[in-house]
Amino acid sequence: MSQDVLLFETVGPVARLTLSRPKAMNSLNLAILAELELRLSEIAGNDELRVLILTGTGPAFCAGADLKEVLAGSSLPAGEADFLDRCAVVFGQLRNFPKPIIAALNGITMAGGLELAMCADLVVAAESATIGDAHANFGVYPGAGGAAVLPRLIPLNMAMYLLMTGKSLSSTEMKTLGLVCEVHADSELAEAALKLAQQIAKKSPIALSRMKEVARASADKSRDDALQHEQVMLRKHLRSFDIQEGLQAFSEKRAPQFQGR
Repeated sequence: MSQDVLLFETVGPVARLTLSRPKAMNSLNLAILAELELRLSEIAGNDELRVLILTGTGPAFCAGADLKEVLAGSSLPAGEADFLDRCAVVFGQLRNFPKPIIAALNGITMAGGLELAMCADLVVAAESATIGDAHANFGVYPGAGGAAVLPRLIPLNMAMYLLMTGKSLSSTEMKTLGLVCEVHADSELAEAALKLAQQIAKKSPIALSRMKEVARASADKSRDDALQHEQVMLRKHLRSFDIQEGLQAFSEKRAPQFQGR
C-alpha cells in the first residue's frame, strides 16, 4: 500500500499528517483511511509526540468522500467492511484521540472534509479556505457528523442553513460562527499551525488529555453531571507528577518540565 496519499512528519513533539491526493481534492478513499488508522495509532502510542496537526496539500483540505468508493460498497458481500465502516473506525479514532488535534484548513473543506475537521479540538484556516457541508448538493446524506455534530459547534439556524442550502462560507465567516479559531494568510497557515501546536505541546500532556475528555463528554451531560465528572478527574489529577511539577516550577519561577504522568 502506497503511503503517498498521507504524508507523515514530526517536528519535535508535533506530528503532522497531510492528506495528499491533490488532484482528487484530497477526497477520502480506502487508502487514506487505512493510512490514517495506522498513523493515528502510532502517534497515540508515542509519548514523545504531544500534538497532532491534520492538514492537506493543494487547493483543498478535503472535499469529502471519494463517491466512487462509497458506491462500490453497495456491491460488497454482506458482512464485509465497506468504505463507510472504515470511515466510522477512523473518525472514531479521531474523536477519541487522547492528544490535542489541530485541523489546519488550507483550502476547500466540504462534506466529509468538514466532518473530518470537526473531529479536531481546534480549527485554524487559511484566508482563502471555504467551508461547507455540501451533502445536499448531491442528494447525499451526511454520515460522520454533518447533521449530528455541526449544530453542536455553531448556532443551530446556521447549521441548518449550511445543511439545507449546501452553500460554503469563508474561513472568516466560520470564525465569526465559532467553528474556526484563527484565520491566517495562506502563506502563513502552516507556520501558524505549527507555532500553535508547539505552544500547546509545552503544556502537561496528562492535564490536556483529561481536560479534553471532560470537555468533550460535557456535551452529552447535564451541568451537574459534567461538574461531577470534572471533580472526579481533578481528584485523580492531584496525584499526578505534572501538577506537582507545575506548582514547584511556579514557586521557583522557572519553566515546568512536564512528563505526562
